[in-house]
Amino acid sequence: MIVGYARTSTTEQIAGLEAQERDLAAAGAERVYKEQAGSMGPRAALQGVLDFVRDGDTLVVTKIDRLARSTLNLWEIVQALDGKGVGLKVLNFGGEAVDTKSATGRLILTIFAGFAQFERESMLERQREGIAKAKGEGKYKGRKPTAQAKADEVLALASQGMKRDDIANQLGIGVASVYRVLKADRVTEESDSAIGISP
Repeated sequence: MIVGYARTSTTEQIAGLEAQERDLAAAGAERVYKEQAGSMGPRAALQGVLDFVRDGDTLVVTKIDRLARSTLNLWEIVQALDGKGVGLKVLNFGGEAVDTKSATGRLILTIFAGFAQFERESMLERQREGIAKAKGEGKYKGRKPTAQAKADEVLALASQGMKRDDIANQLGIGVASVYRVLKADRVTEESDSAIGISP
């Protein structure tokens, strides 16, 4: 089965969405999933089509940027499709149609994989450089666990006799986090007692 996916970024681009639908229908799409959503927001129709397609199907899109947010995102989608035995056809990829079921399409997939790996490594390198710079300037403290940041509040509420579930609800943290804070406090108290330190 040939299944199409069409997307435009805003609700103002009705004409663009209709043009994609026409192109997908001309390419033989028997069913078309469509949505108007920004590339960074949730895309329910995309998830719907990825869930729907089965072994032997082909997902068709007019252009790569209608489907993926980045090379890495594209590679993840292609891998998911490949794992289900589903091909991907792009009607306009640099002026040519590309089908991952063809030898040329498979070659392009290999190139995508290389770009995706490069993008991933570049992103991690930029992140490491940013952290190193922030540390050098004394601006980087690292991420403090939410529950740990609220440990004093947890202990204060517990000392007032508040139940663990109520503490979790009031502070917006998990009950398990409350248990961990209280357990850590008990261990500290027991250690202090063992070596003769008064609270």
